[in-house]
Amino acid sequence: MSAGIVNGLHYEVYGAGDETVILSAGLGGSGSFFAPQMEALTRRFRVVLYDQRGTGRSDRALPSPYAVSHMANDIATIIEAVGGPAHVVGHAAGGLAGLQLALDRPELVSSLTVINGWSRPDPHIARCFRTRISLLNDSGPEAYIHAQPLFLYPANWISAHADRLAAEEAHHIAGFQGRDNMLARINALLAFDIDDHLPGITVPVLVSASADDMLVPSLCSERLAQRLSNATLYIVPWGGHAFTATAPDAFNTTLLAFLGGRA
Repeated sequence: MSAGIVNGLHYEVYGAGDETVILSAGLGGSGSFFAPQMEALTRRFRVVLYDQRGTGRSDRALPSPYAVSHMANDIATIIEAVGGPAHVVGHAAGGLAGLQLALDRPELVSSLTVINGWSRPDPHIARCFRTRISLLNDSGPEAYIHAQPLFLYPANWISAHADRLAAEEAHHIAGFQGRDNMLARINALLAFDIDDHLPGITVPVLVSASADDMLVPSLCSERLAQRLSNATLYIVPWGGHAFTATAPDAFNTTLLAFLGGRA
């Protein structure tokens, strides 16, 4: 593993394949979200993890007003630093940033995988985020983080992993990105709308979702796949918003098959 910092962004490079994969996390922003994918990916690819701006070991200062286009520019910065193009794999916020990047800088994107993403404002997503905003504003970061598993994981999985989630909760509270950053990042996601521009994305896209996602309706992924010009749709029946962590094996197999066809 090698590590670096470019324009305030902390990144790590694993593996030594000829093709590069960059992994972009969701709202939490930490590259460690993709730990369940690392062993499978590093067998064949050079893999780049990074902490999104405002989170983790990256610069905590965000531009104001903040937008998904800023997230996309940060991915571009890292790809250029490590040498591109790259296969971009993004979960939720990371997937939105990948879509924006594929529009703005397609020469940097070998392929795109969008996990539980969307292309325009959705009323259910907005309802969930408004609830989380209220928790953060009215009850504080501890309540916000305590409620987070309800949006990420299936109920049975939460029950079976109570000790793990308690340990993670303490870790997330200690490393919380801050109220203002979280609100800026949520509002950027709520404002994201590239629906009319989807046909202009020509890179190969794997659109992946879970049918039981509590935060992002799978119909958002279905719409993405229908409107993109070169998309493959993969929906799993169970796993929640974080199905890449709760049921990683099937996803990893599908992701490797998709990437292998483009390497």
